[in-house]
Amino acid sequence: MTITSPESIEIQVADHVRRLRPYHPGRPIEDVKREHRLSDIIKLASNENPLGPSSSVIRAMREACERAAVYPDDNCFELRQKLSKRLEVDPEMLIFGRGSDEVIHDLGLAFLEPGDEVVQAHPTFSRYEAAAILGQANCISVPLKDYTHDLDAMAAAFTARTRLVFIANPNNPTGTMNTQSEVDRLMDRLPPRAIAVFDEAYFEYVEDTRYPDTLQYVREGRPVVVLRTFSKIYALAGLRIGYGIATTPLIRFLNQVRDPFNVNVIAQAAAAASLDDPEQVERSRRLNREAKEYLLIAFRELGLEAIPSVANFLMVDTRRPASAVCKGLERRGVIVRSGEPFGMPSFIRVTTGTIPECDRFVQALRHALSD
Repeated sequence: MTITSPESIEIQVADHVRRLRPYHPGRPIEDVKREHRLSDIIKLASNENPLGPSSSVIRAMREACERAAVYPDDNCFELRQKLSKRLEVDPEMLIFGRGSDEVIHDLGLAFLEPGDEVVQAHPTFSRYEAAAILGQANCISVPLKDYTHDLDAMAAAFTARTRLVFIANPNNPTGTMNTQSEVDRLMDRLPPRAIAVFDEAYFEYVEDTRYPDTLQYVREGRPVVVLRTFSKIYALAGLRIGYGIATTPLIRFLNQVRDPFNVNVIAQAAAAASLDDPEQVERSRRLNREAKEYLLIAFRELGLEAIPSVANFLMVDTRRPASAVCKGLERRGVIVRSGEPFGMPSFIRVTTGTIPECDRFVQALRHALSD
């Protein structure tokens, strides 16, 4: 009997799929436990909220488990009604996804054709480029300026083929933001066929009054999609639920490519309950404010420089290979994110945790820098 080795089978894959780079998240806690034989790990790598969801949200999730045998509401009716009132937009101007990542994917499916162009910053969230590649579009990457989107340079890169423009505000991985005046200038130069996509996954953490109101463009009927999520300040990353806000014609086309029943029943219940918790946002902002200040003081004492951030994470220059620093931290039970995949080989990105978690990270960092 002849057995064919899987490695010997020739697999035909589309050329544009070969160009895709798999997404590499922060290392799972269990992996680090196994590798270093540790029992106590803290993870500050994926910009999660250390406070978790409120007790009322957890109750809503438990009640929703009783409905797990049936398909979820494909229209997310209850959540849609609550969120539309909160945002003061028509319910039909909302689309929900498995995280805002899925809406990014659907934007590529709905609006990109071979030969189109996607304009983005570099470095920024990798799923924008993935959407461009899957749509067989050309991805135009414009370098950051002072670690921030250079929106004037991005506007200068627009052509008649520009179809999607992705602006992460605040930007991941740098945590920086663009102001209303900067965004207004970009919008004034948006080409006729282009759609501006503002990814605002971390916007609830921003306390700078210059942060732009991008929903005004949607209300004016302009070609804009605003992306937000329940993963960050609402602490529902494990349930994967995000949303987009846009004019009803844009939402209609996105729904044509959206997977049916894409948001599970527990995620819908938790997101709806989160909107009823008036303390969740301020509680998380307050901790983030305190933790960032704690970390910035510690970095200065260590002689390290961090990029000013309005989000719930900091990028800090360790002035040595980030991969080695990350390994040193892992050996001491702390997981952070290396800047190497972002083209920032001496930087690490650390999420603001609780104050005890931040203290443990700082003590581990002191030792890792001396390894």
